[in-house]
Amino acid sequence: MAMETSLEAPAPVRQIANAIAGWVDRLGVVWVEGQIAQLSRRPGLNTVFMTLRDTHADISISVTCPRTLFDGLNPPVVEGASVVIQAKPSFYAVRGTLSLQAREIRMVGLGELLARIERRRQLLAAEGLFSLELKRRLPFLPHTVGLVTSPGSDAERDVIENARRRWPSVQVKVAAARMQGQNSPLEVTAALQRLDADPEVEVIVIARGGGSVEDLLPFSDEGLVRAVHQARTPVVSAIGHEADQPLLDLVADLRASTPTDAARRVVPDMAEESQRIAQARQRIRASMRGWLDREQSGLTAIRSRPAMADPRNLLDDRADEVDQLRERARRSVRHRLDRAEDEITHHAARATALSPLATLRRGYAVLQGADGHVLTSVDGVDPGDSVSVRVADGRIHATTTSIETTTPVVDVDTEEADA
Repeated sequence: MAMETSLEAPAPVRQIANAIAGWVDRLGVVWVEGQIAQLSRRPGLNTVFMTLRDTHADISISVTCPRTLFDGLNPPVVEGASVVIQAKPSFYAVRGTLSLQAREIRMVGLGELLARIERRRQLLAAEGLFSLELKRRLPFLPHTVGLVTSPGSDAERDVIENARRRWPSVQVKVAAARMQGQNSPLEVTAALQRLDADPEVEVIVIARGGGSVEDLLPFSDEGLVRAVHQARTPVVSAIGHEADQPLLDLVADLRASTPTDAARRVVPDMAEESQRIAQARQRIRASMRGWLDREQSGLTAIRSRPAMADPRNLLDDRADEVDQLRERARRSVRHRLDRAEDEITHHAARATALSPLATLRRGYAVLQGADGHVLTSVDGVDPGDSVSVRVADGRIHATTTSIETTTPVVDVDTEEADA
């Protein structure tokens, strides 16, 4: 029932807000279709906030969804997805906002299509078909490039013209296949296998211009993805534009944003490579020139040294040193000889002074009996005995005629020693 209000008796805001909340709460559960225009997952909250927009009119409404329900969706809901939501209308009286409380979310139309592709992507990824370890490097300068595309298409012209503009001698083998329609996956797979079996083809490009999601569905076909995975030749995917990403982009060895970009990524630019070679040649020459200059400077420095300028200077210096050492050796030997001579002379003088011959030269003599023993006393000698007298320069043989005894001379030094 309508509320009774007037200018004299207006209703407070809370009453109006609570009344609106009551009226909205009487609405039952509804199914609503739209597109996710905005998605917000705030940390720490158990509620996910979304904005659902009408696909044909500029009208939108807020939607709240429990986090458990949102996280359980496979594939997950993303912005731009078309969905059908079972929800209960709710009016938040505190802020005066109307929203839908989601109870179930289902993909429809394009959203359902994208959901199937996402599930297929997850299954193939679980098998390892998209692993980075399987990606092969493209040849630096392929002689022959295989191209899978629609005959006479803009993609074919872009790839061939850009490839030959960059490297005129490159050869392009085209394997025609329909790039759209129900039979497109089979034809593309067959064309890929033909080029893969050709030993001259070094890299394969699968190219198609842009299109809608439905137009690019053949390039998310499981059979085509597995054929690319099993190919022995590196494969480059050039499907659609930058924003498009079919499953072929994930399994290919290289993804190009456009067919023109594929030609640039596959074939090097002759002008750029020539410039790089010229720059490398200049760097090598500069390096060699610098090295030769350093070595020449080293040789010049070595040749400028006195020893290298006139090697005889070193010989003269060494000859002077040898002469000095020889003179020092001679002086040392001469000094040693003089000292030895003096020492020998001294010892000879002492030996001469202590020799009995020196005593004999002073007038003394040695008397020996006939048996040769030295006579130191008259005892034992009789007159008539033969004796021998030893003097400084010879020996005298004599016969004793008489014997005279004298008083012995006392040795003063001996007496003092005895005392």
